[in-house]
Amino acid sequence: MPDHSNTVAIVTGAGHGIGRAIALRLAQQGAAVCTMDINGQQAEETANLLRKSGHKALVKVADIADFGAVDRAVAETEAELGAIGLLVNNAGFTDSGDIDGISLADWHREVDVNLNGPYHCLRAILPGMKARGRGVIVNISSVNGVRFFGNPAYSAAKAGIINLTQSVASEYGRHGIRCNAVLPGSVRTKNASWEIRVRKDPDVFRKLARWYPLGRVAEPEDVANAVSFLASDEASYITGVSLPVDGGLLAGMNVMIDEFILEAKD
Repeated sequence: MPDHSNTVAIVTGAGHGIGRAIALRLAQQGAAVCTMDINGQQAEETANLLRKSGHKALVKVADIADFGAVDRAVAETEAELGAIGLLVNNAGFTDSGDIDGISLADWHREVDVNLNGPYHCLRAILPGMKARGRGVIVNISSVNGVRFFGNPAYSAAKAGIINLTQSVASEYGRHGIRCNAVLPGSVRTKNASWEIRVRKDPDVFRKLARWYPLGRVAEPEDVANAVSFLASDEASYITGVSLPVDGGLLAGMNVMIDEFILEAKD
């Protein structure tokens, strides 16, 4: 099992869903965790879950699209918990439609949060990691970063995260810093966009599952497990990779195979 004892970690977007699962997993494995989120109440709820289990937790409220807010949160975290050894760039969102329909303001906001936000966190944390000669960063990208599954602003930003991951891995490896990305597919969470879809169609996750070779939609813990591994010493020679955690979605389209290729054989 990965061991994160003596590690101070910041998890952005830790107030719910994937971020909460990551924070819980890292804490269970020994990390002191700063739950950073734009929603202070949700971040506090996550931190309380950690504290009730006997783990050390700190809450910082920040909009990652605001570099000043991020920089202050990072400085305060280091003052209260110690040197940050792990950053998990998880915070992100999407609620926009197609290229023709998205407003300019919505495009800018999605890119600001999903691409510029993680860069702001990197910019705030990397100098300290470089000075200490060690550190780990795990960025949460998406299968949308390598294939188009809708949401063009989100997809473009998540593609940028993959390249940003490679840039940091290449430039900072000499300073003992590793940087990897995780690419989730559909994840069963209670965020706003999924809640809207579930209200429209309570069967949406079952319908989605048929596109995944493993036959199910991911749970937040599936992503947390991958993050924990990449952040641990067990992955000490892994950097610059983008790891799909997608139930085989990018490997092949079962629905197409079943409906066309196998049907043709029959």
